[in-house]
Amino acid sequence: MSHDSTAAPEAAARKLSGRRRKEIVAVLLFSGGPIFESSIPLSVFGIDRQDAGVPRYRLLVCAGEEGPLRTTGGLELTAPHGLEAISRAGTVVVPAWRSITSPPPEEALDALRRAHEEGARIVGLCTGAFVLAAAGLLDGRPATTHWMYAPTLAKRYPSVHVDPRELFVDDGDVLTSAGTAAGIDLCLHIVRTDHGNEAAGALARRLVVPPRRSGGQERYLDRSLPEEIGADPLAEVVAWALEHLHEQFDVETLAARAYMSRRTFDRRFRSLTGSAPLQWLITQRVLQAQRLLETSDYSVDEVAGRCGFRSPVALRGHFRRQLAAYRAAYRARRPQTDRSSDPDGPTGPLGPPASLHQEHSGPVPMQTRRTATAGALGAAAALSAEAMRERPELYAAGRPSLPGQRSAP
Repeated sequence: MSHDSTAAPEAAARKLSGRRRKEIVAVLLFSGGPIFESSIPLSVFGIDRQDAGVPRYRLLVCAGEEGPLRTTGGLELTAPHGLEAISRAGTVVVPAWRSITSPPPEEALDALRRAHEEGARIVGLCTGAFVLAAAGLLDGRPATTHWMYAPTLAKRYPSVHVDPRELFVDDGDVLTSAGTAAGIDLCLHIVRTDHGNEAAGALARRLVVPPRRSGGQERYLDRSLPEEIGADPLAEVVAWALEHLHEQFDVETLAARAYMSRRTFDRRFRSLTGSAPLQWLITQRVLQAQRLLETSDYSVDEVAGRCGFRSPVALRGHFRRQLAAYRAAYRARRPQTDRSSDPDGPTGPLGPPASLHQEHSGPVPMQTRRTATAGALGAAAALSAEAMRERPELYAAGRPSLPGQRSAP
C-alpha cells in the first residue's frame, strides 16, 4: 500500500532546469551501504529492457564520497561518476545509508538540495530517508522508512510526518520507501508514474515480482524497542507494557509507573518513539491478537482477553480500524477492471465470515486460518471508499492531517 499526496503548488509548478533530463537517473552510493538496496535502482533503471516494452532510462552511478566504496560482505565498488554528475539527473536515488547514527557527508547533502531546487525528483529507499531528512527535504512532509528505524527518524527529525505502516510514500517530488523489497515497489511505482501501468507490469514480469503489493509494513512489525530507547528511563516502562499486554491497563497506569503526569508522559513518549502512547498501546495489542489468532487455537473471546481488550467487540473494532481499512483504501484506488480477479474480493479474506470452529479432519492450512480469522473478526464489514470519506478518522488512525492528500490514480 502506498500513500500519495500532492506536493505544494510551488513544488508542483517547478520544472527541471535546462541541464537536467527526465530520463536520467542518478544513484548515489556511499561506503558501508547494503548491497541489496544499492542494487535495486541499478537493476530497475540501468538495464535496457526495451524489447519487453519498458522505456529506457539512462543510469548514472555516483559516489557520494571518496572511494573506493566498501559495501556489505567486504566488496569494493568504484563508481564511474562523482557528485558532479547529479547535476544532469531528473531523478536522484539514495538507496540506503550506512548508519542511522552517522551524519551524511555535507557535500552530498548540498548536491541533493541543489538537485531538488532545480526540479529533480529525490528518492530515498529504506534508510536513504535519513539522508533526505538530513538535507531538510522531508521537513513538513509525509515519509516512511524501515519500520525498525521509523521511531528514530521521527525522534531525530520531528518536523517529518513519519508513517512506519506504508510500503512507500509519494509526495510528488520527494519519495521514500520502507526496507529492502519495498524499494522495488517504489521503483516500479516510479516507472508506472513515468510510463504507465503496461510498462510497470512488463518490468515486474521481468523481475518476477508482483506489479503492486497490497497492505503495508504493519504485518512485519514486532515488539522490538526502538534502537535509541535502551538508555532512556522510559525503556523499563515500555518493556513492562510489552510483557503485560494480557492485563487491562491504560496510559495512566504507564504514566504512574514512570512517576510522571499524564501530560508529561505523553510528551516524553511521543518524542522517544514518534507515536502517541495510546495509539502505540492499541497497536501492540492488535499485533499480539494477530499472533495469537494465527498461531493458537484460542477463540476470539479468549484472544481478546489475552491481549488486554475488555471485550471481543473492542478487539473487532480496533482490528477493523487498523487492518481492514488498509485493504478498503487500496481497493478504492485500484482500477475497476483489476478488481474482478482480486483474490481478496467478495470471496476472499474480507468476504463472508468463516468460522474459527469449523469441523475438519486435519490441520487447517495457514491461509485458511488467516481467512477464517479475518471473517471471525468481522472484517467482512471493511469500510468502503465512501464510508472512509465520511469517517476519515477510521483510516490510518494517528496520522497527522496532511494538506492536499490524495489517492493514487
